[in-house]
Amino acid sequence: MLCIAAAGCILASAFAAAQAPNTLTPQEKQDGWRLLFDGHDLHGWHSYLENSPGKDWSVVDGAIQLSKTNQDPPADFADLVTDAQFTNFDLKLEWKARPCIDSGVMFYVHEAPQYKNTYDTGVEMQIADLACTVPDSRILKERSGDIFDMISDPVEWVRDAGQWNQFEIIADHGHLELFQNGHKVIDTQLWDKNWNDLIAGAKFAHFPGYSKYHTGHISLQGTEPKGAPGVKLVFRNIKIKKL
Repeated sequence: MLCIAAAGCILASAFAAAQAPNTLTPQEKQDGWRLLFDGHDLHGWHSYLENSPGKDWSVVDGAIQLSKTNQDPPADFADLVTDAQFTNFDLKLEWKARPCIDSGVMFYVHEAPQYKNTYDTGVEMQIADLACTVPDSRILKERSGDIFDMISDPVEWVRDAGQWNQFEIIADHGHLELFQNGHKVIDTQLWDKNWNDLIAGAKFAHFPGYSKYHTGHISLQGTEPKGAPGVKLVFRNIKIKKL
């Protein structure tokens, strides 16, 4: 019995070690996952339309951290985007925020001078505080887990500020599934008639490039000027698998 218990402890310890932040298990590597963030630096990322990350982005304690005042110049907190572009993928990440955060994770972002912002082209899975992000957390289609201004998730599975949340975005030949903390919150089809009708009823009706690109960058939004200054948002365990 002692041998069995000891073996169980060894296996548990090995499993815990394999699950350390910003690492991949042998099985994940075999399945084709790759890290977009190694926990040490911002290699592989830059700010939108810039050559490097803005000053408000840094790596602290194994996480990408956004620390800013509400008066910082936009270039300092411009949205991070991956150097690489992706077409069909499974993306997983964790985020944690201070109260009243307003941010998001975007995909299919097309980086070009005619588009001044990531959201001119990218589809956004919204990050918002459960209660105090005004007005987003109180408006359908703008709460955490929603496709911003397009589709609202039926249940708001976001955790209270200060706790880690998990996002998963699966985009496979136009079939889009979004998960928040293990719960599927969105299941829809991109680029069909229903999707185009949704665009026509949203603010993106006036954005000629919105969701037009089937390959693009992943982006972490630098947040709007809401909430207290200082450390506003952190990300870790960002990994992707091409489908």
